[in-house]
Amino acid sequence: MTKLFLAASAAALALAATPDLASAQDWSGGYIGLYGGYGQTNDQDDERLRFDRNLDGNFGDTVTTPAGADAFSPGSCGGAANTGVAADGCDEDFDSVEAGVRAGWDFQFGSFVIGAVAEYSGVSAEDSVTSYSTTPASYTFERKLENLAAVRGRIGYAMGPALIYGTAGGATGEMSNQFYSSNGLNSFDATVKDDQAEGYQAGGGIEYRLAGNLSLTGEYIYTSLEAPDFNIRVGRGIAAANNPFVLTPNTTGTDITRSNGRFGLHALRIGMNYRF
Repeated sequence: MTKLFLAASAAALALAATPDLASAQDWSGGYIGLYGGYGQTNDQDDERLRFDRNLDGNFGDTVTTPAGADAFSPGSCGGAANTGVAADGCDEDFDSVEAGVRAGWDFQFGSFVIGAVAEYSGVSAEDSVTSYSTTPASYTFERKLENLAAVRGRIGYAMGPALIYGTAGGATGEMSNQFYSSNGLNSFDATVKDDQAEGYQAGGGIEYRLAGNLSLTGEYIYTSLEAPDFNIRVGRGIAAANNPFVLTPNTTGTDITRSNGRFGLHALRIGMNYRF
């Protein structure tokens, strides 16, 4: 990720070749811009599914077979299941793409620049986790970030035609949730409380003044969002009465959720600003 950011920054510098821009630039004023990016979700290697067997709201229970063994002993993996068998592993999540618009305003004090920027982008980013039962069967939770809005402050240092800056602020995004299972016997009912995810962004980059009022940007942004609650109630369906999900003490069923409540996204962006 660091190498990609350095490459993006080098590309920004290489595109600015007019000698008269070597002197210091005035960064005060407003701007609007476009940007596009590539990213990867922040997968957790130890993420798994968690269970609430007695439906008391605490997801720390173990789903057991009639013989008392752990029904999910085959383990978990990041991504979507390739098959219902744990040995076949998981598919990696797709890399993220992003395209958006921004507007901001900067104030310059000597070589220092402070300002604020608001952004909105369409995003395609997914984060999945799968756990396996001894049946054998797979159980996959998938999150997808569909759009992202942010308001951030930024502070930078101007050096000739370049502005090197750090940035941080709040972010919100619309997120969809899906559940997939190779288990065709039990019933599965989803509970979704909201589709909005709230959190923050932080990162840094370089902006380089081109001819006229145009500037080129290259930046790295990390987004961390608190994902909406998404639980699955597993009922008996057409499974046997001694199915692990409906064993005593609760024959109603079992609630399932994922252990990681946050959605993290590392993104590299290239953009163009028009300054007023």
